[in-house]
Amino acid sequence: MRKNLIRDINLAPSGHKKIDWVKGYMPVLSFIEKKFTEEQPLKGKKITMSIHLEAKTAYLAKVLKAGGADVTVTGSNPLSTQDDVASALAEDGLKVYAWYNSTSEEYNNHLNSALDIEPNIILDDGGDLVNLLHTTRQELIKNIIGGSEETTTGVLRLKAREREGKLKFPMISANGAYCKYLFDNRYGTGQSVWDGIMRTTNLIVAGKNVVVIGYGWCGKGVAMRAKGLGAKVIICEINPIKAIEAHMDGFKVMPSLEAAKIGDIFITVTGDMKVLSKEHYKLMKNGAIMANAGHFDCEVWKPDLEEMSIEKREMRKNITGYVMPDKKILNLLAEGRLVNLAAGDGHPAEIMDMSFSIQALSIKYLINNAGKLENKVYDVPDEIDKEVATTKLKSMGIEIDRLTEEQEKYLKSW
Repeated sequence: MRKNLIRDINLAPSGHKKIDWVKGYMPVLSFIEKKFTEEQPLKGKKITMSIHLEAKTAYLAKVLKAGGADVTVTGSNPLSTQDDVASALAEDGLKVYAWYNSTSEEYNNHLNSALDIEPNIILDDGGDLVNLLHTTRQELIKNIIGGSEETTTGVLRLKAREREGKLKFPMISANGAYCKYLFDNRYGTGQSVWDGIMRTTNLIVAGKNVVVIGYGWCGKGVAMRAKGLGAKVIICEINPIKAIEAHMDGFKVMPSLEAAKIGDIFITVTGDMKVLSKEHYKLMKNGAIMANAGHFDCEVWKPDLEEMSIEKREMRKNITGYVMPDKKILNLLAEGRLVNLAAGDGHPAEIMDMSFSIQALSIKYLINNAGKLENKVYDVPDEIDKEVATTKLKSMGIEIDRLTEEQEKYLKSW
């Protein structure tokens, strides 16, 4: 194993403060940490995490370590790692391989270094670990019990492998849990995307035409928050059912090429490639702002921007202005990478409390069921979803009704 690959261990005090802050707002994960410390359910197991390395994910890593695991941590995006948080984890005894603004070569080196532990469990965010294990690091598959995937894009990649019969170990879709997508994808993405956009641009949202491309759970959250900020929201979709839903939610629905003519701010939330491309750029107004809320930097197609522009300017931190031949400037935030993390701190701590509790309990489930699962993508077991929700409600001081014996008997008779 290589020693830690981090920018500067002296940044650790700042990272510790960030982790301590979010821990205070993550009561479910704190409860799991206490149980894990007492029961040691992960003892003797090796876990590799590829995540957006910031305070909330760092706390998850510490919880897994508290459960007895040997944990290595790396990033899942070159621009989302926070160097002080990485240093704090290293100071706490975890093996960390990540730094902010890594090159493609450095990023790949970090991923491979984290895998050198020969993990039993992987925690992936976007599918880069799974991809390596199925290509250049296949010798490690014999050690793998299984893994969990955090995000929609990663699950899509997993299901593609499963359909082709090429998935070599079981994976749990943490993204499919109710306590993940109903809150993380909708409320977490909705708030954090606008946090990233507003802190980066320092511009008003009210009155602007905001184009949200993709009306899944993340897109719904982004659109809902845009509406709340006073924007005139336009939805672009390929799914007719989601398009009707967006219409009935009170938004304008139109093809993306039509929206390109009038949009002030464009946000892609699809997980696909070339969502905004040359034909859109030709139609956009001077000063248009583009941001991506999908995992990979392929939704806003940068090769077309590079080819079409006559000049590229840094307008301010995290804003690249592409000057077109007619002198109009199209602005791209955070290099087209995940804007809420590349230009912000990601989802709120209270939201990620549920998502990362799902992850921690899913990893425990994989270990408890080692050798019993097929090489498939599994949903999070219902009992884990309900355990997290019940603990979250209790932490919020909220009580709910319970069925009487008579009511339960009546429902079972249907």
